[in-house]
Order: sequence, then C-alpha cells, then structure tokens
Amino acid sequence: MASDLPMMIVGYVCFLFSLSIHEAAHAAMADRCGDPSARLLGRATLNPLAHIDPIGTVLMPLLMMFSHLPFLFGWAKPVPFNPRNLHDIRRDPVFIAIAGPVSNLLLAFLFVFISRILIVTIGTIELPFLLGFFLYYMIVINLVLAVFNIIPVPPLDGHHVLYYFLPPSGQQILERIGPFGIIIAIFAAKPVFKIAFSVFIDPVLSFAGLSM
Repeated sequence: MASDLPMMIVGYVCFLFSLSIHEAAHAAMADRCGDPSARLLGRATLNPLAHIDPIGTVLMPLLMMFSHLPFLFGWAKPVPFNPRNLHDIRRDPVFIAIAGPVSNLLLAFLFVFISRILIVTIGTIELPFLLGFFLYYMIVINLVLAVFNIIPVPPLDGHHVLYYFLPPSGQQILERIGPFGIIIAIFAAKPVFKIAFSVFIDPVLSFAGLSM
C-alpha cells in the first residue's frame, strides 16, 4: 500500500484538476452566453474547492482508489445556469454543455504535446516513473471525461446537444428518462469505452509515447 501511495496521490490530483477544468469551462461559457450565475457563485475558477461534491469528488473516488479498482468514477457539483439570462435560450445550453468535454480534450492534447517533447528530448527510458504516470493519467482521465460526458442522456453534457436536434416529441422522451439517465450512462459506459479505447484513446497514447 505504501508503495502505491505516490501513484494514488498523483492520480487523484489529476482527477481533481481535470474535473475543475471541466466545471470551470461550463461556468465561463455560461457567463459568455449571458448568464453570470455560476461566475457569481465562484464556479468560474480552477480552484477544486469550488467544485467539490463530498461524495462524487472525495468519497467515491478515494474508496475506489484504495480498493485498487481498475477504473475511477466520480463527479463534481453541477454548474447551474439560468436559461432566462441566455442570449439564445435554445442554442446556448449546447455551447455551455460542450464547453466541458472540449476543455478536457484540449487539456488531454496539451499533455500529449508535452509528452512528445519530453520523450523526444530525454527518451522514454530516462523519463521518471511518476512523471510518466502523471502524463499518462492526465491524458487518459481527460479523454475518458470527454467521452463519458458526451453520452447523450441526462444529466450528462451530451443530452443538451441531442435535445437541440430533437423534435418536441423526442425532447419529451429525453426528459422522461432523466431520472434514469445516470444508470443508463453507467451501463452504456463499458461498450462506449471499449470502442473509444480501441479507436481513439489507445492510438492517442501510442502517439504520445505512453502506451502501457
């Protein structure tokens, strides 16, 4: 357990920072679209304390890490917005929703770029293990967050995009499944991630020089 502790700390820091980026992006986009609610609540910040949910950000991830489960699951406090303040009440929720996954994609590719530079400069063999693990986890957790959040069921970000393109009857169906959305997303996550890793995440890691 003691030998795993540094990796667990690094992994949790990566997870916390990635969630903070995601939620801050939602808040910043909502403010840009005309609703300052999240910004006034202090959510347009990278400070993780502003986004922590006691169960989803602390208890569940830490329990999973100490149980040595092969995956990590959690969430932050959702960022609120008032549709009545938005410039376009139909379109802007889509922009607010996709800002989170897009921020995770950008962060992942930033660390792909950093990894490539380091490996070209000092080589994979000389790369300190914890640094390699940090780079690997920052890429993986951000790609996973992006992929998971675009699953088009409430309360995930992807449902706002789907809602925009649906006719009224389809929007009503999406609203009805809302209470069961997270359960559907959890069951859908395994096949979604299996495809995502094989066609997207693994090739990205290979390009970054961090395949494990």
